[in-house]
Amino acid sequence: MIKVGVVEDQELVRSGFVALLDSAQDMEVVGQAGDGLEAVALARRCRPDVLLMDIRMPHLDGVAATRRIVGDPATADTRVLILTTFEIDRYVHEALRAGASGFLLKDVTAADLLAAVRVVAAGEALLAPRITRRLIAHFAAAPAPSAHHQELVGRLTSRERELLVTVAQGLSNAEISQRLFISLATTKTHVSHLLDKLGVRDRVQLTILAYEAGVVRLGQAPRS
Repeated sequence: MIKVGVVEDQELVRSGFVALLDSAQDMEVVGQAGDGLEAVALARRCRPDVLLMDIRMPHLDGVAATRRIVGDPATADTRVLILTTFEIDRYVHEALRAGASGFLLKDVTAADLLAAVRVVAAGEALLAPRITRRLIAHFAAAPAPSAHHQELVGRLTSRERELLVTVAQGLSNAEISQRLFISLATTKTHVSHLLDKLGVRDRVQLTILAYEAGVVRLGQAPRS
């Protein structure tokens, strides 16, 4: 069972999410919260696998709550999936930098939301197509690559750098294994080692690093 927590300040909306998640045979809602402070407490108390997190909430917003949850060793295994009506660039960038593993808009279908929870629970990262396009545009318009991230990437072997590019292009593990002519198990191991070597949490963070280091540019944009 995938343990899910729901954080949403509007009770009616929150109840709808809870009912939907509880209807899935492989999911269990282990807690609810109405603001960011409650979200942090929920993560510590219930240790959900995935936390659906709104952004605009009283007391502590979703970005700050995500940062606290991801940064706390006691709750770092909880993966945060941001779900909001807002697609403002600032929210997207701040949420991803805070450690969110996914970002969806609330107009997502019920089936797609359940699928997103499963993807994030499995350790993958997920972005809504519109969010992906806006993120790409942001990095395409960015100034010179980050020297710090270029230094990190400079420590990679040529094979690791090639793997980083495929992840940033949005390829799945299965697609990467086909492109690089390696087994699926080997691909998963290599991606895990790459995360450890670069000190990042998941594939979203790898993609951000690849763009900020100048390894991937707009012509190689991730698929949406």
